Amino acid sequence: MRSKIEAGEHLQTVTGSDEEMVESTFDDEETQSSMKRYVASADDERSDNGHGHHDNGNNGWGRGIVKDFKRTIGTHYKEEITNFNFRTIGVSLFIFFAAVSPAITFGAVYGKSTNNNIGAIEMLLATAWCGIVYGFVGGQPMMINGGTGPVLALQTVIFQLSKSMDIPFLTINAWTGLWICALLCLAAFVDLNRMVKHLTRFTDEIFASLIAAIFIIDAIGNPLASGVGVFWYFSPGHQSHVQHIDDEYYSHYAPALLSCILTFGTTYGAFYLRTMKHSRFMPNQTWRNLICDFSVVINILIWTTIKNTGFSEVPTETLYVPDSFAPTLLCCDASCTTSFPVDCPDQDTAWGRRPWLVNLGDTNGKAWVPMFALIPALLAFILVFLDNGITWHLVNDPSNKLTHGEAFNYDTIVIGIMIGVNSILGLPWLVASTVPTIVHVQALAEKDDRGKIRQVQETRLTHIIIHTLILVTIFALSALKLIPIPVLYGVFLFMGINSLSTNQLWGRFKMLFMQPSRLPDEPFTKYMPHNKVHLFTIIQVFIFICLVVFRSIPQIAIAFPIIVKLCIPIRQYLLPKLFSKEELTLLDAEDRAIKKLVMNFEKTGHHEEAVHRDSQVIEKAAFDFADEDTRI
Repeated sequence: MRSKIEAGEHLQTVTGSDEEMVESTFDDEETQSSMKRYVASADDERSDNGHGHHDNGNNGWGRGIVKDFKRTIGTHYKEEITNFNFRTIGVSLFIFFAAVSPAITFGAVYGKSTNNNIGAIEMLLATAWCGIVYGFVGGQPMMINGGTGPVLALQTVIFQLSKSMDIPFLTINAWTGLWICALLCLAAFVDLNRMVKHLTRFTDEIFASLIAAIFIIDAIGNPLASGVGVFWYFSPGHQSHVQHIDDEYYSHYAPALLSCILTFGTTYGAFYLRTMKHSRFMPNQTWRNLICDFSVVINILIWTTIKNTGFSEVPTETLYVPDSFAPTLLCCDASCTTSFPVDCPDQDTAWGRRPWLVNLGDTNGKAWVPMFALIPALLAFILVFLDNGITWHLVNDPSNKLTHGEAFNYDTIVIGIMIGVNSILGLPWLVASTVPTIVHVQALAEKDDRGKIRQVQETRLTHIIIHTLILVTIFALSALKLIPIPVLYGVFLFMGINSLSTNQLWGRFKMLFMQPSRLPDEPFTKYMPHNKVHLFTIIQVFIFICLVVFRSIPQIAIAFPIIVKLCIPIRQYLLPKLFSKEELTLLDAEDRAIKKLVMNFEKTGHHEEAVHRDSQVIEKAAFDFADEDTRI
């Protein structure tokens, strides 16, 4: 109760100072009135609400962890655990399908990369238990955890390292994970998350664009990952066609074409049903809201039914899932240091499966392994810390209108403990998954007619339901085989495109190809020369391409977190040499700071005039060229 009162008094103080600034800046009452309304709308964009990383207080020595706990769980827990409604069910089912498929896919890739030391069962179990526990005790309930490509690449490097050093993989992986846990807890204790304040839209937009691009490219067809994406079905060598190679009547074009219809039909249908909320159809608004909330789930059911009833004779790819719940690794003997049948091809049957608990003392006589594990742990710590920090920073952006506060330090502790437990059990390391998290926020948001978020239902129930369903799925794996993979590709494509809709980098990238006089009416197009706007966009696109390249090449993928970290010094030291302070505010600040700057520009008008002159020169040159061409 006290924190709410203090937050209210703080907002009243800020609003009062803004109104005084308006009165001292503008003379006539009409302008003052309009600008006060403008500032009020800016206040609506504000979401500080005691954010621990926007204040200048001392959050070190564990104080930040305590503040985070009081701000989130200590204040809003009862509301977040009891605010059940129909939207909760719809969003939970949607995110469940969006989470379980990549979990199984990542698990299959883990199996290939680690010789089945970690597989699909381990990935599903880690996703389920971490999600359920985080739903109950996590600080930011809008976060969705999951596996990521960079973390997978890092654990693959550790596996290769273990083979070259003749050390059991699960042992060195466990020690590395325990070091990561210790480093994350230390980072939270000393408030290393204060670095997050150096993250701005510049870094957030690049990282969010990268994750969205991964979802879109992997759904359509990744040229760097053979077999991933719907267009790869047109390749006769795709793994889904191999089993039909002896069928002379089989044509790979039929399932490929049907797969495209299923993928793009699912995506289009999901977007179409999302628009039902503002349509004239259905008996009342309750029905329209229900269809909007269940739009993705409805399309999964529709297109799965169409495939399994109308085109049951056309084979399409389905999820590969294990037959039973047990550790993936089959052992050659009781020591479980070798994998059946790769390491013992002469053996007819496996000795059994590995135990769930990893033997930390099984270092093959190398007592230095626990200390050596600190080296890969440092790289992994940077990756996990930045992955979590950027995702949480995106979630807590003021435009999302979250009011329950952030918990960077506290959540760092929670994620660290989960990684430690997963390491001991031989499970993969999970971090904040960016696109599912953003889509989770968007799905629980109330928006106005312009697509701006008015409020978000901040609830723990969706998180708990999603991962409980994943846990149930482990014991009903055969049911997942009914859903064609092309339908899930459609869900991924929907998630990627939907997350781009709120990304300013994507909007400015499209402006590169627009007529200058017809650019959208934004503060940076109104008060900045357009060539400076385009320069800022090109710099972001260049870094985005670098990240894609580093992530796509396995030999250097481990350096991916370093490239992400370089965004901070580029923003802090390079961009101020290329752009003025006002220009960086217009392009890279929060909405409240932008609107304050616009309020000052309203009085002078010289920036707007400069941009108009710049646009008029370009337009005049274009029309003169067109007239000359007509005369010729």
